[in-house]
Amino acid sequence: MSAEIPELLVLLQMICVIIVAAYFITRTEIFTEALERRLSFRSGAYLILFFGILSIYGTLSGVEVLGAPINVRDLGPMVAGIFCGPVVGIGAGLIGGAFRMGLGGFSAVSCSLSTVLAGALGGAIYYAHRGRPVTVGTAVGFAVGMEVLHMGIVLLISRPFEAALDLVSQVSLPMILANAIGMFIFAKLNTNLLTERRTKAERDAYHEELQRKKAELQIAADIQQTFLPKSIPTPKGFDLLAVSCPAREVGGDFYDAIPLGQGKTGLVIADVSGKSVSAALYMALSRTIIRATATWHPDVSLALADANTIIEEQSDSGMFVTLFYGVLDEKTRTLTYANAGHNPPLLLRAGATDFGRLMPTGVALGAAGDQEYGAEQVTLLPGDLLVLYTDGVTEAINGSNEEFSEARLMETIRSVREHSSREIIREIRDVIDGHAGGEPQFDDITLMVLKGV
Repeated sequence: MSAEIPELLVLLQMICVIIVAAYFITRTEIFTEALERRLSFRSGAYLILFFGILSIYGTLSGVEVLGAPINVRDLGPMVAGIFCGPVVGIGAGLIGGAFRMGLGGFSAVSCSLSTVLAGALGGAIYYAHRGRPVTVGTAVGFAVGMEVLHMGIVLLISRPFEAALDLVSQVSLPMILANAIGMFIFAKLNTNLLTERRTKAERDAYHEELQRKKAELQIAADIQQTFLPKSIPTPKGFDLLAVSCPAREVGGDFYDAIPLGQGKTGLVIADVSGKSVSAALYMALSRTIIRATATWHPDVSLALADANTIIEEQSDSGMFVTLFYGVLDEKTRTLTYANAGHNPPLLLRAGATDFGRLMPTGVALGAAGDQEYGAEQVTLLPGDLLVLYTDGVTEAINGSNEEFSEARLMETIRSVREHSSREIIREIRDVIDGHAGGEPQFDDITLMVLKGV
């Protein structure tokens, strides 16, 4: 049968067998050790034996021409050296070379020497790359060059020279092509393996980062919920309720109702810049500070000025917090407030249709030092309605990237103005959910409703 099949096809048949074997060896932990340059003595011995047997197979399955076999004997040591290092390459070459020497023939010495050199030179390339993967082009170029060198050694050593020249003229092209093709296929297998490993490493890193982010978000959510009041006092003559709905990307919204004594309650709603744990921690700091300064200062302007100084000194991350703080007096039914850059709360008077806004009286806390905050005062009569909110309310988007807007918020408030604060908050949330239409919530939604009764 061999006489009827061209020599190159026979060599390609051998390559197919070698490549199948090579594919399986690349999927083993032993080969992984070689790629990671942490090859143990035992693993190295296994690889030497494996590639040495491949070299023997490349000799046995060759086609004899002029008493010398056309083969891919050098492929095993070349692959061993270039991908596993010089020890494995030379070891495999010695096995393949010794076997070839035992077969005898006028080219035995030159062919045996070439097989050992194939492993040694492959190992030299392995070291020259200093841990960098050998490219397909380099591997194929090495295979071609090695077989050219092989032919040169045959011409240099084998005698009679005429027989050596005749042999080289017949076998050089098929052997060069066959070994180059074999090296190309193996190098591609190795490249694909490295790509798979890199992809897996990136996937694992991404998964770990995702798990870390999830854990971080859960920590932030826990911090945020811990620092929100479990319940808030109900000032006499008023209906007060607040709620905060954290987003998937936890922010730093918070609200508070601080009992100040003598029928007074401090009302706070705030929004910290940023997301995740940093925002949650900044929120906890800000809430603690505003509670302390509210207790120290009956004057809302001084309370915010001191809070700003402390927050600005403690923050070196460029974060800030917009905050509305007002003191509600049950006896006089007045709300004295200062607004540190926060969304203006909406005031709807009983019987009116137009809204008033409690505008900012200073900059956000932590944005700049030595700030002064003006104070304003409004009277809240029975039927008057004050809605405090964060920008997560008005900036909630739908599938068309359209924001909920302050106008929709006003429209919703008008439609439920006669209801309790609890029902008003529920209706606003329902309308926002309807507007979003299933789109993810990207910012916290915090509402506080104060209604005169």
